[in-house]
Amino acid sequence: MEKKRIYLSSPTIHEEERRFVQEAFDTNWVAPLGPNVNHLEEEVCAYTGAKAAAALSAGTAAIHLSLKLLDLQPGDLVFVSDLTFSATCNPICYEKALPVFIDSEEDTWNMCPRALEKAFQLYPAPKAVICVHLYGTPARLSEIQEICARHKVPLIEDAAESLSATYEGKQTGTFGKYGIYSYNGNKIITSSGGGMLVSDDEEAIARARVLSTQARDPARHYQHSQIGYNYRMSNIVAGIARGQLIHLEEHKALKKKIYEQYKEAFADIPEITMNPLNPRGEANYWLSCMTIEEGCPVTPDQIMDALEAENMESRPIWKPMHLQPVFEKYNFVTVKERKVSVGEDIFNRGLCLPSDIKNTPEDMEAIISIVRKCFGK
Repeated sequence: MEKKRIYLSSPTIHEEERRFVQEAFDTNWVAPLGPNVNHLEEEVCAYTGAKAAAALSAGTAAIHLSLKLLDLQPGDLVFVSDLTFSATCNPICYEKALPVFIDSEEDTWNMCPRALEKAFQLYPAPKAVICVHLYGTPARLSEIQEICARHKVPLIEDAAESLSATYEGKQTGTFGKYGIYSYNGNKIITSSGGGMLVSDDEEAIARARVLSTQARDPARHYQHSQIGYNYRMSNIVAGIARGQLIHLEEHKALKKKIYEQYKEAFADIPEITMNPLNPRGEANYWLSCMTIEEGCPVTPDQIMDALEAENMESRPIWKPMHLQPVFEKYNFVTVKERKVSVGEDIFNRGLCLPSDIKNTPEDMEAIISIVRKCFGK
């Protein structure tokens, strides 16, 4: 008999999602848009403190539209976090603009303010800065915000992984000109897909809604004066997201408990370090990650293989963008001259542990036991 599958981070569905979706069916609002979309936008604004929100088909769509709203042109430069998923960077290339990848720093694994400042010295006129809050931990926003303001360059926050995380009491995603969230299947809450673009610029969000619905002009006939996109969230998907949003704080508390359990369980293994937190913020603990001390004979692959042998899902740390074949021609900025970059070092020594909030105490005990055995404990 096959062993129970323990997932990295799978959806956890409650009753409210079914109710909102059933209402959509009962009222025949299964076409794009509808009451759930409008309500979700209002509820996300109420939760995050953003003044306006546009519900979209994916977090990637939100990043793309944020760049369109900034009038990104071919050849423009965009400074972007290097240690991230490719979806952060792909929209830059959709517009034939040029990403400049910014290395991480050890304290949070996020964009390094020193490397960002160096990038401005090398390339003084980027169109935007895209900062990622990796694995749900807030970046060093005060410093990054100050650098962007001093150079008069808008900040876009990729908060796809950090919904509900805060920095100095304020929600990530609400510090920059634009913020984006994701409701992908493995996120802290999910609608199976979908994303959200938020901003305090209500006119810009209104324009994003137009662009996301094929940019149809306000005419009786079908008329278009600009290129649009099929990026709007459906009423069914929004219903799932509304039900999930109700349980966001509950999910966050469970994620935190998982992180703390791992940290306590590995405290006597000096070769293991859990992913760092930002003391000026509160993470959402989306994924619990660990790194292995350099020179240790145990490797991330060995741990992932040991977990997979017991039907437990884990994952490597994101491979830095400047190491990706598709992005190798673009510039990369680090303060680690003639050394392995911070992001590459984290990638080489790290892995993401099973972080599913449905893990039972027995599941967690089994995961921890496997990891400890890899270190002879």
